[in-house]
Amino acid sequence: MTVAPRRRPYAAKVSAAPPTRRHRYERLGWIPFVACHFVWLGVFWSGIDWTSVVVFALLYWGRMFAVTAGYHRYFAHRSFQTSRVFQALLAFGATLSIERGPLWWAAHHRAHHLRSDTEADVHSPRQHGFLHAHVGWFFSGNAETDLRRVRDLAKYPELRWMDRHPFVAPTVVSLLILAAFGWPSFFFGWSLSSILVWHGTFTVNSLAHVWGTRRYETGDDSRNNVLLALLTCGEGWHNNHHRYMTSARMGHRWWEIDLTWYGLLALERLGLIWNLKPVPARILDEARSEAPAVAAPLRAPSS
Repeated sequence: MTVAPRRRPYAAKVSAAPPTRRHRYERLGWIPFVACHFVWLGVFWSGIDWTSVVVFALLYWGRMFAVTAGYHRYFAHRSFQTSRVFQALLAFGATLSIERGPLWWAAHHRAHHLRSDTEADVHSPRQHGFLHAHVGWFFSGNAETDLRRVRDLAKYPELRWMDRHPFVAPTVVSLLILAAFGWPSFFFGWSLSSILVWHGTFTVNSLAHVWGTRRYETGDDSRNNVLLALLTCGEGWHNNHHRYMTSARMGHRWWEIDLTWYGLLALERLGLIWNLKPVPARILDEARSEAPAVAAPLRAPSS
């Protein structure tokens, strides 16, 4: 008697697992992001007054400083120390940039330094193209906060709350600006400055990896660019930063303007922050030499 081969009733179902449903921020977040790029056009209806110009300047430079000093140099790299109250104020100011929450920002940036310009770096122009490196990565596979990378920050409930609700503060502040100063300040002062803060920050991921000079061999494509440094309060000295990322100072030569560093020095004088981490003398010696030394392997800050 012939024995029929054993059937595998589920063989047809043995296949790759169904793709995980994308986070709603990745599926839908780009819609309000794109819409915001058109809101500022209301300025052609409202006009511009001197109040809106002042609001624009304060919001652009204030929020850029909050991102660079707060999200980047403090939360991501712990390049200085401060009180819990001022820590919360830095986080609040940086959330006004509408660049997500403090824990997400710091966790993502720490991961970036570990795998800069490798295939795992979601905003590498070399790996993923310029447009994706500039803005596409913001809505691509990284919506959740990796709390394992920010255990040092996640112990603060106020930071966790701001990370879960990153759009509360900017929504409230934008409505207060509208109520207090009118439509010109909302369209020109708030909306246009928000867009420019976004793209100013994003240029560090995109342009600062393709345009500029390289003082140090860092194993990635980071570059120094004076124009980007002026627009981003010092972040354009990006090759310097990738050489020694835990310093609170990005400009390694006296003429490398770093507005965030000057602001941090002022805050230190006021006693609001302390223990600013400088650029080590050995790194500055490399900066003065004609032949740059090979950089040590990059490491993320301990958490």
